[in-house]
Amino acid sequence: MVSKSNRSGQTRSQAERREHTIKAILDAARRLFASRGFAATSIDDMAALAGVAKGAVYHHFKSKEEIFGRVFEDMTAEIAARVPSAARAGKDLQDSIGRGTLKYLTSISSDEFRRVLLIDGPAVLGWNRWRQIDAQHFGSMMRVPRELVLTGRAAREIDALGHLIAGAVTEAALVCAASDRRTQAARDHTSALLKMLAPFFTTGQRRK
Repeated sequence: MVSKSNRSGQTRSQAERREHTIKAILDAARRLFASRGFAATSIDDMAALAGVAKGAVYHHFKSKEEIFGRVFEDMTAEIAARVPSAARAGKDLQDSIGRGTLKYLTSISSDEFRRVLLIDGPAVLGWNRWRQIDAQHFGSMMRVPRELVLTGRAAREIDALGHLIAGAVTEAALVCAASDRRTQAARDHTSALLKMLAPFFTTGQRRK
């Protein structure tokens, strides 16, 4: 007769094995998607690199598209965690926006992220889901900071500006990813964004 403690141990062991297998598959998929791209990566490739049977991959995931979606969300969350820490190092609001934007652009356009998040992402996930995932992780960061509301501008204008900034940063990310000088392109676009926002900061300073 199997004791409760033994059954509990077996359950934990099974759960740990499951988590280990899923992690191995996702890690392998991430490496392959980033280096080869979605189209050139097969389930067989993932299984071989993860060291598991092909059937094990299909046991945990329905399709290659589902695996890509998981990898995409994990990578998006990873970049989203980097931006606030960079922004907090700023000496003022304008500097914080610049630092956060530069961290985002240099990260997402790097070899580690750009193919998955910017090249294959929209094509594999579809434009709507791609934007939805991006908004879930970056929506609050892309909104114009509360300090700008203190300039006395209408809330709808502030909200509209937030959408325009988000669109500008997304376009900048795509341009940086395709550039031969990605880091310089990220600096150039960050500088241009701050110049676009300069009138709002200047107005805010005059009204204080």
